[in-house]
Amino acid sequence: MNAYAETYLNDAMNNLGDMLDYAVNDCGYEAKDFWDYFTNSGVAKSFEIGNPRYVAGFSGVELVSEVLLRTTRSQPNAPMSVIIEKSPEYWGGWIMAYYQWYTNKRFSDFTKKGLTIDYVLSLYPTLHEADPSRFVSAIDNYIALNSETATGNLKRIRKANGITQKKLAEESGVALRMIQLYEQGYQDINKAQAISLARMAHVLGCSVDDLLE
Repeated sequence: MNAYAETYLNDAMNNLGDMLDYAVNDCGYEAKDFWDYFTNSGVAKSFEIGNPRYVAGFSGVELVSEVLLRTTRSQPNAPMSVIIEKSPEYWGGWIMAYYQWYTNKRFSDFTKKGLTIDYVLSLYPTLHEADPSRFVSAIDNYIALNSETATGNLKRIRKANGITQKKLAEESGVALRMIQLYEQGYQDINKAQAISLARMAHVLGCSVDDLLE
């Protein structure tokens, strides 16, 4: 099931493309920085459910204004350039709107799985003229590969200290199975009990914050 009615998709893609293009090329923001603002704002959530006010009612400039107001309490003052040829940033926002609609997932979910807007923009030379389905396949494969090779903080720090999962369990008192689940991503370590985090951090010689994702 797609995120919202296809009726709004074209507007959503164009407006998100205009938003990123304006933020980067007229306002001077780094693509990554502004995309973080967008995904952490309520604007992204409204896009994700196809709220007509945001996907169709707001222009790209108005979207940038809303995102900045909610995240930095500032407002853009640069005029929007006359677009003769669509920029890579426009395509990045345009195609990400499509991918979110197609997958019916949150923009922040993509970030958690290692998909950055910079990586999306790196695909512009090879995919900007291709059918969106090719982008979907490329990103699905990228996320799947990234998930297989990703190393969380707990696993990374444990291995750096030369400590096995079994030894960490024995010395911290945290169940071996729980440690395995944290490292495999099946249990959210950010929601672990404070005492468990403190005990593991003590054994590993790091802070609790170092273990959080």
